[in-house]
Amino acid sequence: MKAMILAAGYGKRMRPLTDHTPKPLLQAGGKALIEYHIEALRDAGIESLVINTGWLGETLAATLGDGARYGIPIVYSHEGTPLETAGGIKRALSLLGDQPFALVNGDIWTD
Repeated sequence: MKAMILAAGYGKRMRPLTDHTPKPLLQAGGKALIEYHIEALRDAGIESLVINTGWLGETLAATLGDGARYGIPIVYSHEGTPLETAGGIKRALSLLGDQPFALVNGDIWTD
């Protein structure tokens, strides 16, 4: 099973923290919010991840890489113009395939 992490937002409510850091990369408890998701999804048996990017997306990809250090493959769906939630998912469908997938927001913490 695959999962998608939504990480394309501007993070406007977190400014000035998000002026130079995408909100999913903000630190909480010593690591980025999105890293908690990556690890939890991997530990739950998810086999690969798609992360959509927008605002400062190159920073997300440069920081997280291909997922090797997390033990799960990561590919990216880069948005040019913001597509909102449904648009971001639709854009990534070719990477997700035609099977069910898990979907989480990259800028929140949940178990």
